[in-house]
Amino acid sequence: MLFDREAMMRAKLDHVGIAVRNLEDAIRWYGRFGLWPSRDVSVEGLRIAFLPAGQSQLELLEPTGPDTVVGKFIERRGEGLHHLCFEVSDLAAALAELSREGVELVDRSPRAGVDGKVAFIHPRSCGGVLIELVEKPSGTGS
Repeated sequence: MLFDREAMMRAKLDHVGIAVRNLEDAIRWYGRFGLWPSRDVSVEGLRIAFLPAGQSQLELLEPTGPDTVVGKFIERRGEGLHHLCFEVSDLAAALAELSREGVELVDRSPRAGVDGKVAFIHPRSCGGVLIELVEKPSGTGS
């Protein structure tokens, strides 16, 4: 079972996705806490900065336009928490199990992400929080 007690004790929060209007302003804000980008990328209508924070990281998401997924999110809800991401060892198996359990999935199969294969779980199944699952290539996760 994906969410049994023993598995949850080993769960790893990979990152917290935060929607921002201005990436540079957000980087300066988090820099006050000693968090600075380790890398940045541009992909799928986003400028993204990754800020290591202990065993996890913040993923700052700036939309490149108002018609992007994150641009629409900010228009509806404003800046702030966009998603939580948990690392899993076998994403396809996790999605199959979640589907069997009746969990509403945004992605029924893994797709390419910045750091490996990813899939999202709909917020309606997660208490209003968008959840991303990531399977990193062998040797890059923990």
